[in-house]
Amino acid sequence: MGTYLITGATGGIGAAVARLLRGRGHDLILAGRDAGRLEEMSRSLTGAHAQTQSFSISPDGAPGPVATAAQATIRTLTLDLAQPRRLETALAEADLPDRLDGVVHSAGVVTLGPVAELDTDDWNDHLNVNLVSAAELTRLLLPALRTARGHVVFVNSTAGLRANPDWSAYAASKFGLRALADALRAEEPEIRVTTVYPGRTATEMQRKVRSQEGRPYEPGDFVDPATVAKVLVGALETPRDAVVADVTVRPH
Repeated sequence: MGTYLITGATGGIGAAVARLLRGRGHDLILAGRDAGRLEEMSRSLTGAHAQTQSFSISPDGAPGPVATAAQATIRTLTLDLAQPRRLETALAEADLPDRLDGVVHSAGVVTLGPVAELDTDDWNDHLNVNLVSAAELTRLLLPALRTARGHVVFVNSTAGLRANPDWSAYAASKFGLRALADALRAEEPEIRVTTVYPGRTATEMQRKVRSQEGRPYEPGDFVDPATVAKVLVGALETPRDAVVADVTVRPH
């Protein structure tokens, strides 16, 4: 089984990914800014899927050892992605493993507004959390990812493919995240890199967006986070002779 670090692990897509990976018996490092919510998430995962068994497959296709979710370890890591310069110290103090099979960048922020009204703080918040911290975390974790020939997944957005009115800061950060993924894929041929572009998804972020748009929030109108998580974990589980480089998941 592998070890995966997930940012934004306490809600939305990040939490759904954590549940799936936990059910498959993987070790998890749950990262977020709220230590209390991280501990709550860790407890909920510790009590779940106790009887789940997973078979690992080696690179040559032979079945590996059986692992159970009850045997998997779960650690929490408090990080403030709005402060990317502090991430190196935080990781050094955390004493992370020397091998990481994957990193899932799922954290993000969004504030809507026209260019005429967004100020420097708005732009810095979007770029620091959605882009700069993803780049810095990836840089710091590359040695562990290289050791495992691991996988980096960037949870982007369809806003990273097309910018609409009032979405300039968010879209700019996501366009940048797309460029980061493409460059990393070319620079690190032994590491697989996937970008997932979810459309509108039923998360607390979407609730905030709908409020900013002055429109009602109906979860059933959007993609379930668990659906996006299944697509993402499917990319992680793709055999090593291929990589799911880019995948878009939209409401039907």
